[in-house]
Amino acid sequence: MFQTAFTLSLTQFARTLSLPERLQHSPVRNLALEGLRQRNLALDALFYDVTVITPEEAFYISDSLAAEGAIMIVPPSGLGALTLCETIDEFVLRGGGDARALAVAGIGGSALGAAAFARNVADAIDAPVAVVVSGYGIADVITEAFGGLFFFGHLKGLRPFLESLDDLAGRPKVGAQAEATAARASLDTRTVQALLADSRFSFRLLTGHSKGNLVLSAALHNLWKQDEMRVAELARHTKIVTIGTRIAMPPIFTDVVDVMGEWDWFGEINSRRFIHADQHVAHAWHHTNTDLGGHLPVTITLMEILAASPIVEDQKTGERQAANLGAVAEPPAMPETRSPSPPAPGSGNATTIEKVKKAFSAGPMPSAQPPAFGRSDEAQPPEPH
Repeated sequence: MFQTAFTLSLTQFARTLSLPERLQHSPVRNLALEGLRQRNLALDALFYDVTVITPEEAFYISDSLAAEGAIMIVPPSGLGALTLCETIDEFVLRGGGDARALAVAGIGGSALGAAAFARNVADAIDAPVAVVVSGYGIADVITEAFGGLFFFGHLKGLRPFLESLDDLAGRPKVGAQAEATAARASLDTRTVQALLADSRFSFRLLTGHSKGNLVLSAALHNLWKQDEMRVAELARHTKIVTIGTRIAMPPIFTDVVDVMGEWDWFGEINSRRFIHADQHVAHAWHHTNTDLGGHLPVTITLMEILAASPIVEDQKTGERQAANLGAVAEPPAMPETRSPSPPAPGSGNATTIEKVKKAFSAGPMPSAQPPAFGRSDEAQPPEPH
């Protein structure tokens, strides 16, 4: 717990130092929301594995903790510092095209929580991950008054409707705020949608935690209505892993894995009942903080999922990875229990790591024509999701 408390205290201190500068822009809005944002920061420090964020990174993102729609490029632990981008064009210039996965966190919506979740995902796939900050603004305050914290899966239409209030109050122009669909989707959803619609990016894994799954689902459904060809292309080579909440994705996506903690009652009340969990993690609740008991280990869980059901890869990529990393052992058999367990040092974990690295290589992938379905916003999806 010491490392979690240290990261939280450092981030709060750094954010306090930047308050005078932030008050120069929309002072009333920032003063009214700062207390709630600090509360959300504390929530994210409890619910996410913030120990994987270095002090330098925590200080760096403290000024943009609630910047809804901001994008971060998060490399695996020890392979460089994260990068904060305000626009999609900046994301491209700073190397966003190298990101192999797109993640969206939930709970308090802070940049610290988003960075921690993305770092867990990056460690699992051994590649950079793009993550969109959900933020916290006036729309979130009003939604929360209607029980949004506990029923975000059932109040998906309220927050986007209130987004215009944030724009009128002088919200910073980050993410995809310039998009014409401002009245129909929240800013974090619009940013995720813009990233998925951009052919310059090739995300092979989409993953979310808690409310982040709702953002991801809304972005995919909106994109499906506007560009079915692009969504069909994404569905051919993209795996979706939802953690902590089961939310319906467009039925054209058939490679979807829904992960729930065994004790996660909070995620259950926000999940769609007709969607059954594909994997239950034993003795796990809704949080992913490894400093606390009952956590859901994101990195280990993703590694096991990708090892058991790897993303489609081409033969040349596999041969190149085998040459660089050595001979690849036989794939491990599926364990009888669904719950992940920490790998023993020097054991078969190397096999899992190499399979995940192969799955996220940058080589081209064969395309398989996905099944065609009609448009449906959160209609009951076919098997397997």
